[in-house]
Order: sequence, then structure tokens, then C-alpha cells
Amino acid sequence: MDTKYLFKRHNTYWVKVAVPKDLRKELGFDLRTSLHTHDLSEAQKLREAVVADFKSQIFVAKEKLKDSNGKNSIKTFMPVTDTSDPQYYHKVVDCQYACPAHTPVPEYIRKISQNKYTEAYMINWESNVFPGILGRTCDRPCEPACRRTRTHEKPVAICRLKRVAADFKDDVSNLLPKAPSKSNGKKVALIGGGPASLTVARDLIVIGYECTLFEKDPQAGGLMRTNIPSFRLPEEVLDAEVDQIIEMGLNTKFNSEITSLKNFLNEDFDAVFVGTGAPKGKDLNIEGRKEAEKNIHIGIDFLTSIAFEHIDSIGKKVIVLGGGNTAMDCCRSSLRLGAEDVKVVVRSPFSQMKASEWEIEDAMEENIPILENHVPKKFIHEAGRLVGMEFQKVEAVFDEKGNRSLIPTSEDPVVLECDDVLVAIGQDNSFEWIERDIGLEFGEWDMPVVNPTTFQSTHPKVFFGGDAAWGPENIIWAAAHGHQAAISIHKFCQNEDINDRPSPGTNLVSQKMGLHEWSYDNDISQAKRFLVPKADQDVALKSLKIEVEKGFDENLAMEEAQRCLNCDVQTVFTESLCIECDACVDICPTDCINFMFNAPEDEVRKNTRIPALNIEQDLLVSKILPTKRTMFKDEDVCLHCGLCAERCPTGAWDMQTFLYEEAKVYS
Repeated sequence: MDTKYLFKRHNTYWVKVAVPKDLRKELGFDLRTSLHTHDLSEAQKLREAVVADFKSQIFVAKEKLKDSNGKNSIKTFMPVTDTSDPQYYHKVVDCQYACPAHTPVPEYIRKISQNKYTEAYMINWESNVFPGILGRTCDRPCEPACRRTRTHEKPVAICRLKRVAADFKDDVSNLLPKAPSKSNGKKVALIGGGPASLTVARDLIVIGYECTLFEKDPQAGGLMRTNIPSFRLPEEVLDAEVDQIIEMGLNTKFNSEITSLKNFLNEDFDAVFVGTGAPKGKDLNIEGRKEAEKNIHIGIDFLTSIAFEHIDSIGKKVIVLGGGNTAMDCCRSSLRLGAEDVKVVVRSPFSQMKASEWEIEDAMEENIPILENHVPKKFIHEAGRLVGMEFQKVEAVFDEKGNRSLIPTSEDPVVLECDDVLVAIGQDNSFEWIERDIGLEFGEWDMPVVNPTTFQSTHPKVFFGGDAAWGPENIIWAAAHGHQAAISIHKFCQNEDINDRPSPGTNLVSQKMGLHEWSYDNDISQAKRFLVPKADQDVALKSLKIEVEKGFDENLAMEEAQRCLNCDVQTVFTESLCIECDACVDICPTDCINFMFNAPEDEVRKNTRIPALNIEQDLLVSKILPTKRTMFKDEDVCLHCGLCAERCPTGAWDMQTFLYEEAKVYS
């Protein structure tokens, strides 16, 4: 699958071209734009022109840097790669780099292939905190980055393997840290019981902080509990991983809604973390909304009512408005509550729906139609009872800047019958409880001003994370925020500079067992991604409690784990051992190794055996060799197969496992 220059954001393909360091002041870190499509083949077609335009902009900027004598101020030759920088090899481990919490993906997958499920679980728990939950619900930013897509269409099923570790682990209670016997005297309040707050607690409790969680609901979990249906995330899985953190020594105050931050700041806490999520669903105020309000429901409120068993039925004909993950959960839940005719209606083209690809597929597998390019115009009601909705057909038109307009077509309005409508068109934060005169500034969209590195607000004592910081994201982002916020809270409470961030933990260990033998296996030929078994649909649709995906069994897990290319096992080059025989060049299956005379980067990339066009990924650049040539390796297409190291007669190439562990407060 060719995804060079492409990445996904809210299930829409974007183009991104990295900018050379010397030009970043003028152009930014990279040039990017949305292609406004969900379809990979279409994105590939559109990509060429956009990349060419971006490269033209970069060229023009380079020309502007020439001085009056015509001498280019940009460095002529590519510098030797500094592999001591932990971010260099980290960036090469694409899956881990793409994960917001930087989970060591290949490391835990190898443990699974060795049937070491408990070890695999604990590796996950250290970084993402909720392996069993995320193994079912993660938005999977790691999978599009998987190096397996360079050789075959489908990435390794990283998310489902995470679930395998959770499903088959032993009892881990004795492996989990506990609060020390003596507190350090500092108290931290956590407002909101979602994944961000729980992660902060998990990190701070172990170093002596007294953490107290304030949650308006009767149980912790936040939107994980209220907005993710049980057929995707069983309650027992959620309870188990939430309770693990509570049992570490977290004080809990349930049914405790904070209504005034100003008053709360007078309480005896040294720091306050706000992890209240984005709990307010957007409404649709069009004609008929008030008259038919009895049968019009906000999507996230509907899911919350199901979670707490406040409702157990819905009308026979249901319309779900919206194209995000919440809409997918709403339509599938409606079927299980007895609806016979469920339709999802979106304003945008199908290709621009924000829901995850697999969530859309799950809904369609349950025979739920998705109607695109329909803009809601009014609710139709009779005697106060909702009977239908009217929609205007539109088409999406994009200007030269990529801005979208929905232009009405000449078609007649579309009328759809319904008994109930679920409005799932987005979520907002709700900060009515935060006064505006306490030194806590708010910016665009009435969101708090939060430092993106430290997670500190303009009130030094108050920190934000998860959806409460920058709007709705996935659980994995909340966990990542929680780790970083915990570091900041600790430094703040200890009167240290919170901008002084700790370094990650790294090591680089050779896998050599003999001259040409290695302690890991890397089979680049195995291709097929294994399908996860699912519950019988006729049975699953009759209950909200039956989990649809059954997960991999141990045999399937083993097979899928073996598809991993071990991209954390790095090709390490030692110039002093190289005799320039070019044996590595001959055997490389992707032609990623090149011995050439050094030159400017754009020239080098153009002249490699296979042009190194993806400037998002670095080239490994050696020192000048005795023949005056330089070794260049394109990290983008290297499969870490180890054939270069096997073939090398002098051991100039070695395969070394690079373990990157994101810094935490207790590291």
C-alpha cells in the first residue's frame, strides 16, 4: 500500500511534505493540506499534484536564501546522522512513533509471539495504561504507520494484539505498584474520572502523592463508561482496568460534581487536574426541533442513558444524524434496542466521514445504510409527535484553498420517515463551572488556554488533559496527556521548572548470536492479515451486552504476531568495518542501501537506487568512506529484514534492538 506523503486525520487523507530545517522559520515544520477523501486510491491520484506544488514552494524558498553572489546559504552536503539522538531511531519505529503514548509496539508483539502475555500486558500498561480497553476501542494511529504496508496492503493488527495480551495474561495484581507507606505531603485533586485523570493518578500515587478523584457519576471511567457500548467494551473489562488504578491508593468521591472551580481552589490541594472530557453533545436547532423534542435525543446523552440502564427501548424507525464514531455507536445500539429501520444520514460525502474506517465497516456489516450529502432542513411532526425529517441534497465543492462548500442540487427535498432521531453531530466542552475571574484564560471556541507541552493553564495550579484540553480525541491521547501532565504537576509541587522535561529511556542492544545468526526472526514474505472472529450476528443484535468481536485465540494471535517486521531492530552501520564490497547493496530486497558521493539532500534523494521521495523519513548518512563515497540508507523503505547484516563479511552491519520508553514522572 503506497502511502508516501499521506496520513489520516479523522479518517480523511491528507498530504504532508516535510520542510528542510533551514526553511522552517519561513514555511513551518511541514506543508500539509487535506485531500478531502476517505478513499486511498483517490488520495493517491490527487497526491502527485499537491506534492509537486509543495516541492515547488520549497524550491522557491531555497532560491530566496541565495546571497547576492549567488552562493546558496543552505548546507551543500548532507551531515552525518547523529544516531545518539533518541528521536532518530524512535522515528524509524513508525508504529511506536505514531502512538501518542509511544507504546513499544514491536517489543510487546514479540512477547505475544513467545506466549509471554503477562509481560506483553505490562509493557502496554506502562505506557497506555488501559490495554484491555484500548485493545477494543483505540483509534489505531499506529496501524496506518505500520511498515508492513510497504510490502502488503494491510498493517499488522496491532490493536487486536494488544487485546490478546489483556485476554490471556495471568493475574497481574502482584506486578502493579502501590502507594508508598508514607505520603510526600502533597495533595492533588482530579476532576473527572476519565482516562486522563486516571493516568495522572496512576503516575503520581506511586511517588507518594495523595490523589483524590471527584466524579459526578457513581463510577469512574468517564466517557469510556458512558459513551462506548458494552457490545464493544464489556463492563467487566472496563471495571478491571479502572479498579487497578483505584486499588493503587486513589481516593474517590463519586456522585460529586464540581460546580465552582473558584470555590474548589480554596480546598486543601497543591494542584488540580481537570479531565472532564467533552461531555456536551451538539444540538441541531432547525424547524420543528422544539415541537418534536420528545423524540429527538442528543447522541452522547442517549448512550449514557443506555450505559446506566435508564432506557431499554427506542422507536421502530430511527435516523442517526452525524458521521463520527458516536453516530456509529448510536445506530448499532438502536438496532439492539429493537429498532427495525435504522439509517445514518451525513451532510458530507461518504469519503469525508470522521468515523474510523472499521467502525463504519461494522455498522454496514449490520446492514445499516449510510446516506451521504443530505443536509437536515426540518423535523416533521404531527400533533406533537415526530413522524419524519426533510433533507436537502447537496454536493461538496472545494475551492483552490481546499475549503469545502455544500452546494444544493436541483433535486427535490428528501423526506425520511422516523419515530426517533439521534443527533450525533459533534461534542463540545462544558466549562460553565469555571469562573472567568480566577486567572484562568479562555481562547478560541471558549477553550482554556493550555500549554501543549506542560498541560498547565494560565492559572499555575490548574492543569488540563484529555478532551478537556483541546476537544474530543481518543483514549490513547488522554493517556498520553496524563503522563505528561503528571510530570508537570510533580515539578510544580516540588518548585521545579515544569518546562525542564525528563529524557526518554533508551537502549540499543545487538541481536547477534553468531557471525550471521540473530536472536529474532523477520519473515518479510508472510502477507495475509488474519480476520478476527465475531459473534453470530443474529445473536449479537439481540443484546447490548454481547461483545461483537471475539478477539484472536492463541493460535491466530501467534500467526498475526509473526507478521510484525520488528522495525525496532535497527540496522546499525560501523564505517570502520566497511570494505565497500557492496554485498549489502546486492542483497537488499528494497534497494534502500546506496553508496554514493555526498551532495545536497534533494540531489541525493533523487539519485538513490530507488528515489527516496518521502522526506518525512530520514536517510541514514555515514561518514565519508575510504573511496570518498558515503553510505545512504532510506529508512522509509527499509524492512529491517537483516539480510544486509547476514551478507556483510566484516560485520559492518549489525542488527540492534532499539527500546524507546517515554519519560514518566517516576522514571
